[in-house]
Amino acid sequence: MEQRSAVPLLFLRQMPRWLLPALLAALLITGLALHGIGAGIALVAVALVLTWLAALSWPRLTPGGRLGRSAVIALVLVAAVIQATR
Repeated sequence: MEQRSAVPLLFLRQMPRWLLPALLAALLITGLALHGIGAGIALVAVALVLTWLAALSWPRLTPGGRLGRSAVIALVLVAAVIQATR
């Protein structure tokens, strides 16, 4: 897992530190504010990044931490389905 994640991490390391959180916030706000397939796609993108970050930290998480991260990802995906069908 570490080998596959090294390339995106190296790419992100070259970007300004504020870029990823700002992009995720923009996608989350867009996904929650709009309706339709575009909103669903924005929220799925947020869920994918959260899933990737959870996968990177998964071995060090406690069972409660794993449950919490899984619940947040599930909630974002549920919101994506709801927004996409509105």
